[in-house]
Amino acid sequence: MTARVLVVDDVPANVRLLEARLSADYFDVVTASNGFQALEICERGQCDIVLLDLMMPIMDGFEVARRLKENPATYHIPIIMLTALDQPSDRVRGIEAGADDFVTKPFDDVALLTRVRSLVRLKMVTDELRTRATATREFGLPDPLMDVLAETGAGGRILLLEDRPAALARMADMLLSEHEVETQQDPQEALFRLAEGDHDLAIISLDLDNFDALRLCSQIRSLERSRYLPILLLAELEDRDRLLRGLDLGVNDYLIRPVDRNELLARARTQVRRRRYTDRLRDTVQQSLEMAITDGLTGLHNRRYLENHLAVMLDQAAVRGRPVSLMLIDVDFFKAVNDSFGHTAGDDVLREFALRLRSNVRGIDLTCRYGGEEFVVAMPDTDLKIAQMVAERLRQRIESEPFAILGGTRSIDVTISVGIATREGVVDNVPTLLRRADQAVYRAKREGRNRVVYVAA
Repeated sequence: MTARVLVVDDVPANVRLLEARLSADYFDVVTASNGFQALEICERGQCDIVLLDLMMPIMDGFEVARRLKENPATYHIPIIMLTALDQPSDRVRGIEAGADDFVTKPFDDVALLTRVRSLVRLKMVTDELRTRATATREFGLPDPLMDVLAETGAGGRILLLEDRPAALARMADMLLSEHEVETQQDPQEALFRLAEGDHDLAIISLDLDNFDALRLCSQIRSLERSRYLPILLLAELEDRDRLLRGLDLGVNDYLIRPVDRNELLARARTQVRRRRYTDRLRDTVQQSLEMAITDGLTGLHNRRYLENHLAVMLDQAAVRGRPVSLMLIDVDFFKAVNDSFGHTAGDDVLREFALRLRSNVRGIDLTCRYGGEEFVVAMPDTDLKIAQMVAERLRQRIESEPFAILGGTRSIDVTISVGIATREGVVDNVPTLLRRADQAVYRAKREGRNRVVYVAA
């Protein structure tokens, strides 16, 4: 794995030592001798993770971490604090400032490099989501990177797995002051609950009796529902090798017993906050995907989606020897609505038409806004006779009831012209089918509008 590591320390010897160790493990290393340089490098996006010395003049590591986490552009960059301080209160302060881990000097090379690789791997997933999510600005969606600053990480849904009843009760009592806690003593039941539930964090004892906790972590990572769920391990000091293996498997964090209450809460908040951040990014990406194939005014699929989906529908029909029919619908005299009552009234008509259209076709039919006042309905397993019946029913439904416009203060009569084309042999494709339906619509208009017309190949 290659990544760029920023080493921040005001002691040149410390910088050279870390640079040599990281370079030997094929990391690209950049350095900074003070907090201001570090903030500038991070702002420019020139690093994937920060190894941050705590005790520096002018701006200490706590302040650097706090500023990085207050900036939406640098919030996602993992931070490992390196310090000689080893009290729980120091670790809590560092985590609350934004550190992902707190490594005490002199540190173990293998442990540090394993932690760096683990955090870089998680950041790469987040980077991909951030790239996609920031592209949603063109759709007018809120910037997901700004929302993260208000997130506290409290009120998380946590599953706690510990098979020793006394330890389970003690840990749950610590967490309940800030979170909803579900306790489990059975590993298999915990896995089931994580797969079926909607948790923000799993806290798992590494020392389960008669069950390998790391195997459970691997199973959690293999399930679609829990693949990105943060995992925090509870371990004994002598569990170092298994902890390192857990980090390689995708465990997010760990705590060494005896557990300090404040450190537990601080680490839980960090993981819950990270979970909500990535969930928000994924939701934004999903919204953008939906908006890319959906017409914003009517909520129907758009032309891009139609052309791709219709091609698949025709291919499947050709293989199965089944009919496909297409309706191209044009709202009659729509320009006159805009000219007489304004574009707001025209939008009212299109939205109401989309509602009536949906209620008069089947769920398997593909309904799309083709452009302007034109709509398309693609109907699989539908021959000409059935298509004509559906089109006539829709035409009558539109004509029979006036359309309310301008907030219900006015109503107008609306009619439609419908052109039908049916797949006829393997020569038919999306362009030929749409072309025939378009010819049918023009014929309906020439013949007086408010009618259904079919054009054969």
